[in-house]
Amino acid sequence: MPLIEFLPISGIFIVVAVIMLLACELGYQLGKRARTLHEVEAPASLGSMVAGLLGMLAFVLAFTFSIASGHHDLRKMRVLEEANAVGTAYLRADLVAPVYGQEIKGLLRDYVDLRLQTVTVENYKAILEQSEQIHDLLWTQVSSAAMAHQDTNTQLAVISINEVIDVHTKRAMAALFTRIPASIWLALLAISTFCMLTMGIQIGFAGKRRLIAVIPMLLAFAVLVTLVVDLDRPQGGLIKVGQQAMSTLQKNMSDDAGKAQVPAM
Repeated sequence: MPLIEFLPISGIFIVVAVIMLLACELGYQLGKRARTLHEVEAPASLGSMVAGLLGMLAFVLAFTFSIASGHHDLRKMRVLEEANAVGTAYLRADLVAPVYGQEIKGLLRDYVDLRLQTVTVENYKAILEQSEQIHDLLWTQVSSAAMAHQDTNTQLAVISINEVIDVHTKRAMAALFTRIPASIWLALLAISTFCMLTMGIQIGFAGKRRLIAVIPMLLAFAVLVTLVVDLDRPQGGLIKVGQQAMSTLQKNMSDDAGKAQVPAM
């Protein structure tokens, strides 16, 4: 994973703000030095260059935000798909022989509990391995039920378990590997650095630091970049993918298990 995945959200904000501030300060020193040594005014085209770079920066930032927002929406959709798939498999477990059906239901409850755990950079491999282990146990139960009773009801249960496994793969791909490409981050960094550098040169030719105008713009840019990074992380930042569908399913499963344990009068 790239370095950006390991930095905390606050760290990303600070790093981006510092890089932009340093680029602007470097440009200021270059512009000031050129004005002092050569006693020339700022080129007339410098203002147009700054405006053009700002426009390009706004375009790339909007493009990057659109990608991150799309990834976030995809992950929310995958959570809903998985909740529906697991819920269907849980209901269809009643269609197979009780000796298999009760075991399948128990495994699905454990599976939902596992899927609701917070995934971080450190524990995602362990959670994936545990999920795959439950898949193997589910498949063992449903395949045994299919060999014991080859009927339509059992086939429906087999299809449902297979769907749970397939949706898990889709969700894992969306969460772990659907990311903004590193080339886009590099392009955004390069364009923003050039923009701040050119702006600093323009300020240097003017001879006065305009911190009141520059610092708010730098902070606003750092906030926007941090927001994009946060959107591109499924569970690692402040903006998290909602798990309401899985939480509701967990509650329904717990209620069903509680009813099954109540003895008949």
